[in-house]
Amino acid sequence: MSDENKLSAEIRTEFGKGFARRLRAAGKIPAVVYGHGSDVQHVALPAHETGLIVRHANAIIDLDIDGKSQLVFVKDVQRNPVTWVIEHIDLVVVKRGEKMEVEVPYITEGETFPGTYVTFSATTIRVNVDALNIPEHIVVNVEGLEDGTNLYAKDVTLPEGSELADDPELHLLSVTANAAADEDDDAEEADESAE
Repeated sequence: MSDENKLSAEIRTEFGKGFARRLRAAGKIPAVVYGHGSDVQHVALPAHETGLIVRHANAIIDLDIDGKSQLVFVKDVQRNPVTWVIEHIDLVVVKRGEKMEVEVPYITEGETFPGTYVTFSATTIRVNVDALNIPEHIVVNVEGLEDGTNLYAKDVTLPEGSELADDPELHLLSVTANAAADEDDDAEEADESAE
């Protein structure tokens, strides 16, 4: 984990919408830390630094609470639906070496067969992985795949240390022929036969 994911949190003892509004106006985000049988802790996080970290899926933060280091997983980020400002964050305590079930986005790599395109059925794959080694994304190779090809979760090569937690039959994507390309081919064949 990089130093960029280290934050200092302040314990907060006041609650309510009015206090939360004042906190956000002061450049801080209200958050709650829980899990592993520990008492729930209400904290305030620096808004700018936190915003940079939570842009990435499944972020782990090394949180300094009153001089004590605590590893936490960003479980939920609540945003204002209009302004997109972060209003509250839920953080779950994690331990080194602990495996977690997380949803990881996947990206495609390569070009499918000419005249085809990819249609997506899912955007993430659930995996069990070490809390400190959660991949930012999973790469799915589509190089040369032809019309009619379907890829499922079981077909994906997962990063080392990751185990599939999703249904192996989870449909991820399909490769389909481009209708415009088919029409062009049909037109060319018609021209050739007319000649």
